[in-house]
Amino acid sequence: MDGNRRFTKKCKLMEGAGHKIGFSALMSMLKYCYEFGVRYVTVYAFSIENFKRSPEEVQSLMDLMLEKIEEILKEQSIVNRYGVRVIFSGNLKLLSEPVRLAAERAMLATAKNSKAVLSICVAYTSTNEIMHAVQESCEEKWDEITLLNSSGAGYGLISLGGYEQDVMDHLIKLTDIEKHMYMAAAPDPDIIVRTSGETRLSNFLLWQSANCYLYSPSVLWPEIGFRQFLWAILNFQRIHFYLDKQRKQS
Repeated sequence: MDGNRRFTKKCKLMEGAGHKIGFSALMSMLKYCYEFGVRYVTVYAFSIENFKRSPEEVQSLMDLMLEKIEEILKEQSIVNRYGVRVIFSGNLKLLSEPVRLAAERAMLATAKNSKAVLSICVAYTSTNEIMHAVQESCEEKWDEITLLNSSGAGYGLISLGGYEQDVMDHLIKLTDIEKHMYMAAAPDPDIIVRTSGETRLSNFLLWQSANCYLYSPSVLWPEIGFRQFLWAILNFQRIHFYLDKQRKQS
């Protein structure tokens, strides 16, 4: 969702207005997705890198996020109308306590919704996600091996000299890492939309985006509408066969 601040400057609006208009654009795009039967939507709401912005801007974004999360909890919100489960993905410990608690309430309140899934990436970068998944996988395997050896069933996996090399080579598998990803609850994306004409992913879903279509409309995020949504779908359909072939070969 790139271009909120540029939209504010372009239209000479009050500071923060672009983010509020951007939220309205998000609600419209979510409605299009759910009306067209798109079950999984992921939005990049706040990067870990965004914490480097001015304290005033970070606080303003946290306040806006808290306000919009509270709206999600309302009975007539879009997530309840369409039966959407909400998942906040990222290093949530970095969020302010009010925002983190609100996110937890929203996840709990929508946990039984099953028609669609909305993943909201906050305090997120893909490198942090990968680092977290590898660390969790290593700790899990270490605990498993320690338990086996303490029970006498480990066959010497831990010894004074370290691991046996042939065992060590197979301790952690790809599936072990993927199950610890922040985005484990959603399949790999088919389409990534990056507005403002930018073609870089900016540390978003690097692990999951090897075989997806990147659509980069020139409009700023608050300007995005049904035309861009439909164009993304049509272009994806045009190259779906090729992408599916690449995915099966990887």
